[in-house]
Amino acid sequence: METVSSSSLTTPFPVGYKKTSLEIKGNKTDVVVCRYDDYFLVMVTQIGCVGTILHARKEEGFASDPTFSVSVIFGKRDEPLLDACGRQLIEHISSCGSSRPLVLTLGLKEHSPGTLKEIISAVIENRLW
Repeated sequence: METVSSSSLTTPFPVGYKKTSLEIKGNKTDVVVCRYDDYFLVMVTQIGCVGTILHARKEEGFASDPTFSVSVIFGKRDEPLLDACGRQLIEHISSCGSSRPLVLTLGLKEHSPGTLKEIISAVIENRLW
């Protein structure tokens, strides 16, 4: 994973965000992480548009351990690696102590495990939770 430009933090009212551009598997990848009062928005694109939109959240029961739910709002519903990416990010957010849900957009040229692993690393590196 080679960084093309450094990440920057801008926190104007009311939405704080971080953005970065990096090269993943030869593709320029833009990452924006936004923190709203009631959820996180993570946008990752290699194609200049949002692509598949996922919603991920932590569900807590009274007698059981928390479970994590990922659903496709718009886009490719038959791509298990995109669901896995959303699940790993919401689990990370939860492990850091936040209960906010995640809206994740992935506009990718390829959906390989290596690409998604680098995306998860870039998002965690630029997290706002």
